[in-house]
Amino acid sequence: MDFVDLILVSQVDRVIMHACPYKQPVDGTMCITGHHLILSSRKKGIDELLLMHQNIDVVERKPNNLNGGSLIVKCKDFRLVKLDIGQTDDLNNAATTIESIISVNNILLMYPFYYRPTNSIIEDGWTAYRPEAEFTKLTLGEEWRITHINQHFDICPTYPCVLVVPKNVDDETIVMSAKFREGGRFPVLSYRHNGGSVLMRSSQPLVGPSNKRCKEDERLLNAVLGIGKRGYIIDTRSQNIAQVAKNRGFGYEVEVHYPQWRRIQKPVERHQALLDSLSKLVDACNDKSSSMDRWSSRLESSNWLTHIRDALNCACLTAQCLDQEGSSVLVHGSEGTDSTLLVTSIAQVILNPDCRTMRGFQALIEREWLQAGHPFQLRHTRGCFSTNSTGRTKSHGATFLLFLDCVWQIQNQFICSFEFSPSLLILLFEHSVSSEYGTFLGNCEADREMLELPRKTVSLWSYVNRFDVLEKLLNPIYVPSNKIVWPSVAPMSLTLWRDLFLRWAVDLTKEKSIWNKIDTIVKDNKELKTKAIQLRKQLAELEKEAAQMYASKKSSSKMV
Repeated sequence: MDFVDLILVSQVDRVIMHACPYKQPVDGTMCITGHHLILSSRKKGIDELLLMHQNIDVVERKPNNLNGGSLIVKCKDFRLVKLDIGQTDDLNNAATTIESIISVNNILLMYPFYYRPTNSIIEDGWTAYRPEAEFTKLTLGEEWRITHINQHFDICPTYPCVLVVPKNVDDETIVMSAKFREGGRFPVLSYRHNGGSVLMRSSQPLVGPSNKRCKEDERLLNAVLGIGKRGYIIDTRSQNIAQVAKNRGFGYEVEVHYPQWRRIQKPVERHQALLDSLSKLVDACNDKSSSMDRWSSRLESSNWLTHIRDALNCACLTAQCLDQEGSSVLVHGSEGTDSTLLVTSIAQVILNPDCRTMRGFQALIEREWLQAGHPFQLRHTRGCFSTNSTGRTKSHGATFLLFLDCVWQIQNQFICSFEFSPSLLILLFEHSVSSEYGTFLGNCEADREMLELPRKTVSLWSYVNRFDVLEKLLNPIYVPSNKIVWPSVAPMSLTLWRDLFLRWAVDLTKEKSIWNKIDTIVKDNKELKTKAIQLRKQLAELEKEAAQMYASKKSSSKMV
């Protein structure tokens, strides 16, 4: 199929764009290509539009009574772009064209397969965070081993080909455990905390109404516990949802079969409910007519901050079990691809200072989201503006955005503890929904291998780790620390992420200029410190030379 067949109109003149309420409308020419919607103006210094079709969620037509009308383009990054078009035929043809292109589901036709960067690639992001190297940093002991049992993705289609399991558990035990877990997602290592307690993740067991058991699964879990040690199984579902799953053949670990493990339920909402909540929040953010009371009411009724609280609560409990009790933890919900990854990754941000560095956070995204099988392609096909009538289904969700928001909440409370700025989190959100890079394409490693993404596309990390990009994403007031950060989940501690949710509705230029000034001051101070260090070194060298000269003169005078 060729995009040319779908493009009914490629260019429309005299289109007026309204992109932000605090910016002037732009009069220009609209062009529709196979991958982008473009609006260019003849006036210099005017913001133009270069919008990837992959970013478009919904297109609405609003015809005038006489001729022409408006095209409302609603984007997955929460942007609302209004395009005033003079002719009705152009309006309808443009809307039909965009609707047809965004409905194409063939991944191979997406822009990352056509994009070629203009800058040279200094580091290949596809090889930057190899599982073997990353897990070597985590294990630091002889109790664990790397297994390639899933190298053909036949044991678990959503797991990577390289996994870390207890050293005293053989592959046959792992195979049987995989058969006992939904989707084959058997318990694997996620993180090893100081002192030896470990964080594992999996999917739900296939217990069913008859309380089936799997001795191999029990052996695998018990292998991570020391003599006399107990562990915790944290279920991210409510008791009712877990019981319904059990009646359908799934369920939860029966305590009589796992006597060394205590099961705790700490509910986190499922991905489709998160998207419903996000839709309400974004609608409230785009409503300019709301009074203060109505805005507060709509923000509360969206439940987005409640979901953040629940996720942080569950992650904090997980972190407390690992750090304060020294107990190992297994986290799972149903499939183990959404709330499970949400909790394990936030817990690591809390506990592991490396995850709060630029490269450590990238490694966390790779390890706990991309390689762990979060279905990005499936979850982000539709966004918060879509409805059941425009293609939204139960498979769509906003779990990754909730994770980024939780990280921002922690960052907002511990502003000096993160090497990266919130700009990195916004960049990750934007590229997870639409990108010229191939990092977030596909639903798991098997998909990315089949699509040959490392060979045919560029990694987002290759872009982020360029020096000119990296320096814009760093936190100017970062202070390295090995301390654990315990976030507050009190209502007054959680707040709306304004820089993300309100950036298209409110002018945040002043806030950005303040941070730019802080950045400049810190850089100037760093330069002064560097110069001072250099001067100290020069002074030390001069003092050393002077001492040597004095000693030489003194010895020569004695000889005389």
